[in-house]
Amino acid sequence: MRRPSILSPSFVERIREPGRFGDGRGSAGLSLLVKKTANGRISRSWSQRIRLDGKLTNRGLGSYPEITLAHARRLAVENKRAVAEGRDPFDSGRVPLFREALERVIEIQRDGWRGNTKTEASWRSTMAAYVLPKLGRRRVDHIGSADVMGVLLPIWTSKPETARRVRRRIAAVMKWSQAQGHRGDNPVEAIGAALPKQNGGKAHIRALPHVEVAQAIAKVRTSGAWIGTKLALEFLILTAARSGEVRAARWSEIEMERREWNIPGGKTKSGRPFRVPLSGTAMEVLAKAEKIRDGSGLVFPSVRGLELSDNTLSKLFRDNGIQAVPHGFRSSFRSWASDSGQSRDLAEAALSHAVGDQTERAYARSDMFERRRKMMNDWAAYLTERQTKVIRLRA
Repeated sequence: MRRPSILSPSFVERIREPGRFGDGRGSAGLSLLVKKTANGRISRSWSQRIRLDGKLTNRGLGSYPEITLAHARRLAVENKRAVAEGRDPFDSGRVPLFREALERVIEIQRDGWRGNTKTEASWRSTMAAYVLPKLGRRRVDHIGSADVMGVLLPIWTSKPETARRVRRRIAAVMKWSQAQGHRGDNPVEAIGAALPKQNGGKAHIRALPHVEVAQAIAKVRTSGAWIGTKLALEFLILTAARSGEVRAARWSEIEMERREWNIPGGKTKSGRPFRVPLSGTAMEVLAKAEKIRDGSGLVFPSVRGLELSDNTLSKLFRDNGIQAVPHGFRSSFRSWASDSGQSRDLAEAALSHAVGDQTERAYARSDMFERRRKMMNDWAAYLTERQTKVIRLRA
């Protein structure tokens, strides 16, 4: 294949010959590096020849096709401009721009997306369409709640599902920025009450935002309801299980030493047995339930030793002014999982949802149990932290 004087998108896509291919004069030192991998495949990555501290050096800019030719050219020009201004564009200690943080989040999440190639494409298309034009060149520590509102408001009521997806993805980038020490808060968490009500489309089960779930648990704990009902609701929230599965849970299904709950296939929606990892907080709930253990075998019996009704759980919410239904806490958990950067497949597995098409499911035999255990521990820790804040505010 003839070596071009200037790279083109078609050349970058088709080139299979190993070597370094420059982008011509005025390209800020950009080149495409083509290599053969150990398994015989072709890898293509971007490199920039740039002067740092008076010395010429080659620095990587990412791999193709994740980084397109146009994107690589923009990065090269910005890096050259940063050097001209006396800054090191490759200094890992600097606060990243939103678009740079987004790339890191996508890179981290990519392992969890394997087998579902549409997920990364969805992230990139929605962020490119609605977020990057407004926030892409902003430092992550310079983005506030008003900036996020500016992104969401134009599509919040006209494209509700897309808007919610965009909100979760912005939150994931902000959460990563918090974890890296680039900012102290997540601006997405503060805008829930300020967004208008979304009308039309599919009716959704009444669910609380995940930031309000800990307060709901606190209300339930201090209510005068039967202890079995209160413990059942807290266990339901901590495990993200279905109401019927919790109300019918039996001590014979609980493995205390292994900290797991084995739901028989006859009780699950899918008809397949399902293992639920139990966090330390969920184990504390079971320890309290031991004190009301009777001859029924139920983990959470009613006052009369019968299985609790779904209406009993819902009534407890209504009596305490909690605007949700038991099943809605699965939605609260799912939103938290997205906002905290958990992989889609892992979150869906925790809800006992089928992931991928029939062929993918035939080969995906693992239930990701230990990874789900860590996630459920994180969910419980998040609720405990939020509840501590609620108690502190009351004091």
